Amino acid sequence: MVLTVLLGLLAAIGVAFTIALLRSALKRSQAIPNLEAIFLGAVTNFFDTLGIGSFAPTTAWIKFRRMVPDSFIPAVLNTGHALPTIAQSVIFLIILGVHVSPLLLVSCIVAAVVGAFVGTPIVLKAPVRVVQAVVGIALLIAAGLYAMSNLGMFPVGGEATGFEGARLYIAIGAHFIMGALMAFGIGLYAPSLILLSLLGLDPRLAFPIMASACAFLMPTTGFRFVASERIDLRVVLGLAIGGIPAVLIAAYVVKELDVVVLRWGVVVVVLYAALLLLRSALIGDNKAEEPSGKPAVIP
Repeated sequence: MVLTVLLGLLAAIGVAFTIALLRSALKRSQAIPNLEAIFLGAVTNFFDTLGIGSFAPTTAWIKFRRMVPDSFIPAVLNTGHALPTIAQSVIFLIILGVHVSPLLLVSCIVAAVVGAFVGTPIVLKAPVRVVQAVVGIALLIAAGLYAMSNLGMFPVGGEATGFEGARLYIAIGAHFIMGALMAFGIGLYAPSLILLSLLGLDPRLAFPIMASACAFLMPTTGFRFVASERIDLRVVLGLAIGGIPAVLIAAYVVKELDVVVLRWGVVVVVLYAALLLLRSALIGDNKAEEPSGKPAVIP
């Protein structure tokens, strides 16, 4: 029953978000997807489905190529990857969702969504340098998590399918914080997997929780992002168009893939992007400012 409701809500949110995204893109004359972003969305979402993550590699590439101003990055990440993440959530809920405690699953989703609602207006109001610094620090953390994964330093987890008492409250509180940080473009997957594994959850069952939390929070907060000035909808559309089929291919065609070498490559790239962002935050980077030179307007 719970899974049926969640899948129905995801479908409804996905349709509503797609309509809002297309309307905003047409209104701004940004309805033609960025071709480079299509390729980027395909690659990052393919490996996101396999556990690599999409936010850090996408941020790194966008920074290298200067595809959008730095202050646009959180909005582009959360809106561009929203629809592919919904596809991921549906797949993981169908395959693994039946084994997860409904209370844990729903609680973490709600907590993450509420946290994102708190974080979104902060991102839209924050000075460019603050966004650059936060995203740069997030990339450093992401690089560390990738390295830990390759070195086998992640917690192995347990066999639990759900939590009660203190462990449940810890999971809920942590997902609220992670949801708020998602608004800044800080990925939720790795921190959520580590936390849930430390608490004793079967690591496989973390995937429907992680994907569903992101699938609900990204489009719901995305409604505000798509109406803000700090966004390029051509890049957003490209990420979505490239990402959705890539998720399906990764989930149903590729059964196993050795991603260790790739993850080390991501570490190097992400570290370099992090240093660029932090340098911009410290010394200022006029090319990363708002195109109009004015603060973003919150609808």
